Amino acid sequence: MFEGLRFNHWKTSLDDSGIVTLTLDRANSSVNAFSREVLDELGQIVERLAIEKAAGVIIHSAKSNGFAVGADIKEFVEYAKHGTVQENIENGQRVFEALARLPCPTVAAIHGACMGGGTELALACRQRIAADDDKTRIGLPEVMLGIHPGWGGSARLPRLIGAPEALPIMLTGKTLSARRAMSLGVVDRLARPEELMAEARALLRHPHTRPFARRAGAWATNTWLARQILAPMVIKQTAAKVRKEHYPAPFALIDVWKRGGSDINQRLKLEARSVAKLAQTATAQNLIRIFFLQERLKGQGSGVDPQIRHVHVVGAGVMGGDIAAWAALKGFDVTLQDREMKFIQPALDRARALYEKKLKTPEKIEAASRRLRADVEGAGVAQADLAIEAIFENAQAKQSLYATIEPQFQHDEILASNTSSIPLDELRKALKAPQRFLGLHFFNPVAQMPLVEVVRHDQLDAAIEKRALAFCKAIGKLPVAVKGTPGFLVNRILMPYLLEALRLYNEGVPGPVLDKQAKNFGMPMGPIELADTVGLDVCASVGKELAPFLGLELPPGLEDKLEAGKRGKKDGQGLYTWHDGKPQKPEVDPDYVAPPDLQDRMILAMVNEAVSCLGDDVVDDADLLDAGVIFGTGFAPFRGGPIQYVRSEGAENLHQKLENLAKRHGERFMPKNGWDHPALKQAMLQLPSGA
Repeated sequence: MFEGLRFNHWKTSLDDSGIVTLTLDRANSSVNAFSREVLDELGQIVERLAIEKAAGVIIHSAKSNGFAVGADIKEFVEYAKHGTVQENIENGQRVFEALARLPCPTVAAIHGACMGGGTELALACRQRIAADDDKTRIGLPEVMLGIHPGWGGSARLPRLIGAPEALPIMLTGKTLSARRAMSLGVVDRLARPEELMAEARALLRHPHTRPFARRAGAWATNTWLARQILAPMVIKQTAAKVRKEHYPAPFALIDVWKRGGSDINQRLKLEARSVAKLAQTATAQNLIRIFFLQERLKGQGSGVDPQIRHVHVVGAGVMGGDIAAWAALKGFDVTLQDREMKFIQPALDRARALYEKKLKTPEKIEAASRRLRADVEGAGVAQADLAIEAIFENAQAKQSLYATIEPQFQHDEILASNTSSIPLDELRKALKAPQRFLGLHFFNPVAQMPLVEVVRHDQLDAAIEKRALAFCKAIGKLPVAVKGTPGFLVNRILMPYLLEALRLYNEGVPGPVLDKQAKNFGMPMGPIELADTVGLDVCASVGKELAPFLGLELPPGLEDKLEAGKRGKKDGQGLYTWHDGKPQKPEVDPDYVAPPDLQDRMILAMVNEAVSCLGDDVVDDADLLDAGVIFGTGFAPFRGGPIQYVRSEGAENLHQKLENLAKRHGERFMPKNGWDHPALKQAMLQLPSGA
């Protein structure tokens, strides 16, 4: 059937019954991503299949890690630069539509990661079967890149399973497990991983027939009338989560679906035009940049064995207990030490709840629970490859603890501190082997926050740093190596923002107004709510450590709150009153007029310190700084990070704004060292956006 045709990325086989198996195995790549060459080869294969009249087609992957991860993002960036996005999307659509029109039965056999274009390829097949395995994840995550599905995802999925189920999958980018995909009708059958191909052949010979009620129900949600009624409701729900001017892709997707009629070609045309338009937005360009930054952070620990099997954590408070729980979840043996069992038990209880949420099956929950052991006496230190100190922020107490831990080490164990602000040069003073000491600064809540700051000092061994980066990778975190100066990177940049917000609060600006202004900029949470969530005690502790270094002052009123036992969310009282874990924000007088420079005072305080961190070489380059701040604070991802924000707004413009703020509000706003950094020099010549 394929005589004379040679393919680099596809393997073809024909059995005696006339069934063709297409195996995707992208050359020179660990994953299957759809490049133009991969698609063009598939196009040739499908064209031949249409002529030769195969009895059936099975598509699967030769990669052990999954089916396909979607489009080649590097190629997509080049298309965006050259204005050829629509042309290339339409090419992919033609290939997938030709597959969908084959007269023979077609089955996609899915295992592992099936994302974006991989899911769209599967949707172009008549049937789908998935490996019933935890590693199977199916999704259309394009909104995470500021675009939406472009190879038929929005045209096919709503018709397959109904718009009310399909739209949230595409609007959130969340992935489906194999069983969830089966229950929704995204896949037609599940198979044990080792029987996937045999079951795919069985499905091909005896196609699964969808119940009439399901087919009719999906059809009914996509009629013209249903689209006119549902679309405004979905827009309202989406607008409650994200702002259209910040994240246009979800709203564009809803519009494409609303306007899409019964003709597949019309729906595909709308889809291609919409994605091509979105590709030119700053949001898409920044989110794609963040995707590459995330991949860079993930790759830092690659190829290195961390040589860590047993982790010992000292301090079973919220941070220490949750670090221990997370490490055990990820397969490490962990001992957790504190003064008495009554301090450790709450951490074990939280860990159990985490395992029940993440692992589902009793066997896996019990296995993770067994890996985490209470250790009041600290006997685990002698067997540990990594000891993490997570006690309260007091340099003398930490040094005293190190004096008891270090003598128990046998060989090349690593000692790490989870300090959030104390300089490591101070903490390492009395150590016998300072070269094996560093910071591993996690963020709260540990299970949700992806970043870990790997904190350096001037005597750190480079090989130890690499092992620490590899450990972060092994526990599924994103590491950023930072200089061990006060506050490191994230807290140093975040603290001026929080302190300025608290200053404004003391000046009489209502908390909800401050929170709203920050969220309007794109922050995930307002600063007053954030201060309560982090804890006013933590804010005060870190603030006292950093304020002198930053040339700032702690605002009055914090100590009074703390003395009254009002630390924020954890006490139910702080700057806000909290009920069932949610802040009860007071009503704001409708006649209240906020100061015109309110947003600038908060945001530029943070941006100014970010530039200062760049000037002080706190991180290796500007990209890592942006990545650290985005993944450590949630800084408006669509803006690309504080340094990217400076570039887009024009450094000269922001420099002038800071000088104006300094004249009005004080020296703390004067532009800091770093504005002449090479990474910003070009930006100094740019005009502000919109000029």
